[in-house]
Amino acid sequence: MSLQVSIALLDRANAGEVSNSEFIACVRDSLPYAWKVVSDVAERAHRDGEGFAEDNSAPPSDVEQGQLLRALASSSMRGALEQHFGVTLEFQNCCKVAAFHPDAVNSPLHRQFVSPRAQLLNQSPELVNC
Repeated sequence: MSLQVSIALLDRANAGEVSNSEFIACVRDSLPYAWKVVSDVAERAHRDGEGFAEDNSAPPSDVEQGQLLRALASSSMRGALEQHFGVTLEFQNCCKVAAFHPDAVNSPLHRQFVSPRAQLLNQSPELVNC
């Protein structure tokens, strides 16, 4: 299961729409490792002059790796995280996460990060089961 959804939130979802803040809180509380990685790269992308930050560290365990995969593979979670943090998130393999400030999207650095060449160059034998 991707998210730990409270009965109250599930009841509200069954009755109609839930707010973005409720959904973001559920993601934050359910996937704390993914939240930490995304919030860190987003904060650095806004702070640093390039409008870009990445995290290339391997998750400490399969549990954390699963959190990151679920958060970034889900269109609704990824979109909510991007909206909340004001960035575009990009992802290579299972653990290389980058955040781009909106002004840096489609920049040479962004195009390089999302290119097939970058994906190929980011491969290594250690990442086969990644």
